[in-house]
Order: sequence, then C-alpha cells, then structure tokens
Amino acid sequence: MNVRRLIPTTAVAGAVALGLTALSACSTSDAADGGNGDKLKVTASFYPMQFLAEKIGGEHVAVTSLTKPGVEPHDLELTPRQIGSISESDYVLYLKGIQPAVDDAIKQSGVQNTVDAATLTTLENHGSEVSGHDHGHEGEEHADEHGHEGEEAHEEHSEGDGHNHGEEGGADPHIWLDPVKYAEVAKGVGKSLEKADPDHAADYKKNTDALVAELGELNTAYKTGLKNPATKTFITTHSAFGYLAERYGLTQQGIAGIDPEAEPSPARIQEIHTIAEKEKATTVFFETLASDRTAKTLAKDTGLKTGVLDPLEGITDKSRGADYIEVMESNLAALQKALGAK
Repeated sequence: MNVRRLIPTTAVAGAVALGLTALSACSTSDAADGGNGDKLKVTASFYPMQFLAEKIGGEHVAVTSLTKPGVEPHDLELTPRQIGSISESDYVLYLKGIQPAVDDAIKQSGVQNTVDAATLTTLENHGSEVSGHDHGHEGEEHADEHGHEGEEAHEEHSEGDGHNHGEEGGADPHIWLDPVKYAEVAKGVGKSLEKADPDHAADYKKNTDALVAELGELNTAYKTGLKNPATKTFITTHSAFGYLAERYGLTQQGIAGIDPEAEPSPARIQEIHTIAEKEKATTVFFETLASDRTAKTLAKDTGLKTGVLDPLEGITDKSRGADYIEVMESNLAALQKALGAK
C-alpha cells in the first residue's frame, strides 16, 4: 500500500488518553492492513458515504461505517474505539454538518486523506417547505472543481463560498437524495481515491464511471416517472427531500424540520391540514429509522394515508431494498402512488 501517513503526536496522545493503547503498539502498516491484506482502510461516516466508498473502491478497499444499521445518524455518539479507528484509517469519507460528533473526531484524527462530501457539490438552504424546479446544475464542473481531498479541499471552501455546512446558516445536508448531486459527489470521491491510491487509479475511475451511469439512469427514471403528477405536493415527517423536490419540480411539506425527531408545533400541524386540503395531498410519509407516531396522528386527523419515504440514512432489514439504488426505486414508486403520477 503506498498510502501511509504518520499519526501525529497529538493524535496518539489523545488516543492513549482514551485508553486506546493498542494504537501506539501498531506500526502504521499493521494499522492500515488490519487483516485486510493490502487494501486501503476506509472509514465512512454513514450509509450514503459507505455506499460510495464500496462501489467506487471495489476490491481495493476495506470499508468500515461509523454508523451501524438501524442507528439514526443525527444522534450518533462515537465510542473511544471508533475514535481510534478513524485515526488508523488511510482514507475518511464523511458529510460535514450532519453528525457533529464525527466532524469533531475527524478534525482531531490527523488523517491526511479526509474527504468532506459537502465540498464536492453545492449545498442549499431548505426549510420545511421546498418548492421545486430543476435548476440545471453543472455536474461535470462541480466534480472537476471540487474533486480533491483533505486539507486542500477545506482551504478552498472558505466562509461565504456557498458551501455552508449547516452549522450557521441551516444548509440542508441531504444531498444524496438527489441522484444528480450524488453523482457529482461520486465523481469527486473517485478522483480523491485515485490520488490517495494511484496504483489502482484506473479501477477507481472505471468504477466511478459505472456508478455515475447508474445514477444517471436513476435520474432519468425519476424525471420520467414524476413528469405528470395529479398533485406536486407531498408531506413528510422528516424534511430530508428538499433537493429531490427541487430536482423534479415537486413541493415538500415537512411536518417538522431537518431533524427527524423534532416535534412539530400545533400551528404547523394546522397549517399542514390546510395545505393537504388545498393541494389535494393524499399521503403523509414517515421514514424507517424514526418514529411514525407523528405521521399516524396527522393522517388520522386529516383522513390521509401513510406511506414510507426512506431518507436512506441507513439500510436495515426493514428497508425497501438492499442498497441505495433499490431503495431510491422504492421511493420513486411511493411518490408516484402518492402524487398520482402516471
């Protein structure tokens, strides 16, 4: 493996303070190989990042996700062992602004090849209501411009450059639910893996191209499948679908905000009643990793149906599909049914 880095003294000291003495006992080679032969040791923050790393890395990577199946990513707290495993990684892929504990741990890890997916596309602000229109993102330019990793990426994305990561301005981090934006991120991840592990650059490029083509087909299916809906409004307990709504000309009405566990105000519930009636919305969507209580209560009060729209923050045995592509196809079918799209 030609990607090696020395663990900074501060990182080792922090790890020992956490009781992770095993770190100091390992050589960098042992830590990186970890029983995986000569594979690049990749840490992904949660499922959408894990999917990209596995699809693009293929046989050359060993991927560990910090967020276990069934765990709500927003609530993740890292164990000392997980914090240590980040420091042992050759490459870390995460999405800044969605998991504060992960952001902090990565900042202190000392890993050189650290990629923030939020720097590989453009983040936007979405409230509980998002009206949609396809605004023609320049996919190639985003990926080419931002397709790099680590300190270099962070230095180039200073405050005010349109890449707000959710701390101050409330930027929406759910970029993976728009196949076009997710493809932009995939291109950037592919380029960063080529730089991190040049011996396998040709394979990373081939895998990236295959995934981008697959996401292109998914985008076409959504555009075609949602072209002529009876209503453009859908109601959801988790306002995760702002980018998707904007891409395909729909309007997301979130009962609460971007935090899936936030309780809606009585005023907002009343507002949703009115909107549902006016826009002829048929369905209140809930997700697989959070409680469906709010959706069921609202549906009962308004006479609406309930359905599942999965924000794809994790795959479990309850997921309607085995991976990102399959669950996104299930989401499309659910939206078509709810919106009366032919």
